[in-house]
Amino acid sequence: MKKNLFYIILSLFSITSFSQGSASPYSFYGIGSLNFNGTTENRAMGRLSILTDSIHMNFRNPASFTGNDLKAFNNEGRLVKFTVSVGNSDINFKTNTTSAKSSTTNFDYLGLSLPMGKFGVGFGLMPHSSVGYKLESLDSDDLIKYKYYGKGGLNKVLLGFAYQFSESLAIGVNLDYNFGNIQNNGIEFLYDDNLDPLDYHSREANRSDLSGFNYNMGLTFKPMLSDLIQLHSAITYSPDYDLNSENFRTFSSIVINSNSGEEFPINEINVDLESLGLKETSLSMPSKTSVGIGIGKLRKWFIGSEYTFVNTSVFKSDLINIDNTSYEDGSTLSFGGYFIPDYSSFKSVLNRIVYRSGIYFEKTGLIINDQSIKEFGMTFGVGIPVGNMFSNLNLALEVGTRGTTDANLVEEKFANFKMSLSLNDRWFIKRKYN
Repeated sequence: MKKNLFYIILSLFSITSFSQGSASPYSFYGIGSLNFNGTTENRAMGRLSILTDSIHMNFRNPASFTGNDLKAFNNEGRLVKFTVSVGNSDINFKTNTTSAKSSTTNFDYLGLSLPMGKFGVGFGLMPHSSVGYKLESLDSDDLIKYKYYGKGGLNKVLLGFAYQFSESLAIGVNLDYNFGNIQNNGIEFLYDDNLDPLDYHSREANRSDLSGFNYNMGLTFKPMLSDLIQLHSAITYSPDYDLNSENFRTFSSIVINSNSGEEFPINEINVDLESLGLKETSLSMPSKTSVGIGIGKLRKWFIGSEYTFVNTSVFKSDLINIDNTSYEDGSTLSFGGYFIPDYSSFKSVLNRIVYRSGIYFEKTGLIINDQSIKEFGMTFGVGIPVGNMFSNLNLALEVGTRGTTDANLVEEKFANFKMSLSLNDRWFIKRKYN
């Protein structure tokens, strides 16, 4: 597949789908667009993940899987936490010559956290990266020369363990299993001397089945500065790791239905990648370090900031080689917080709603045509009490931009809406009377 995207433009079409993937042209690169592997509550606070509490899960810091016994239970137990989330993303694409729109609806995550004395166990399932793009490249006669499209992504299953050393100090570790597949396809359109399309075109189809383990360590330190004011600090670290990739490549001549766009292969040739040393390859994945600090009043307000560094420059694949593309170290700077008017109010649910907001600045680590791809977002959200006093419905809206129109690239303006349920209850109650 020809990888030179210098002349790529975004085709004029709209995408509306329910999928596990992305609609971003930047998902063409690497293992796709990386998803924010945090909760809706984290996202609503500018993707801030240093805050841990007794009623919300926090996938980004495994130390959150444990915690102090609740005073509401006479210090004799903690809650079992269950959470699930879905979301919708609307994106407006813009280049120097054209524009387009897309909308995708995705499953975000599923999680469960169990208390075990001073220990805690957490489980999670979520998409880690998403691939979903449709791109076209024009020739000098403004005819479609190449069409690129892809789908798939990487999923993550995590199992975490945590231990509470004291009321203010906890540590934890996640073991993550990553799996999935990425499919990239390219079609070369052929024309006769009169610039009329030929009956047959050439297609290259690539598929990579990915798998591998990694782990993530976390620590939280939350001392009380007074009876109600608490300091929140956290650090997480995930070392670099490798993903195993089993690869397949097929060349074929195809006929394209002009009405439906469906492709019908006529001749197919399976490439012997083993003889090229490309049947089984590995992808070098970067390490990640996050540090954050904040301050808050118990059950009233919180404000904090977090810095995440990703060693993206180490990303390497023997199979993936794209012209005009390289990688640099990435980073994200987040600011956010929440406010609760009156946590104990029985007169109005509105007074017990958690109002969240934040902002973040991200350098993705991807460089295309000497342009560093960056992202900026503002977030807003609410947590609405439902059922018992510990469960809640969380909503988040994230608006921002990604990319640039410089150097023939694509600028994205996105609006992500997320909805999650955090359900909490006591499953294990110590019997006091026989």
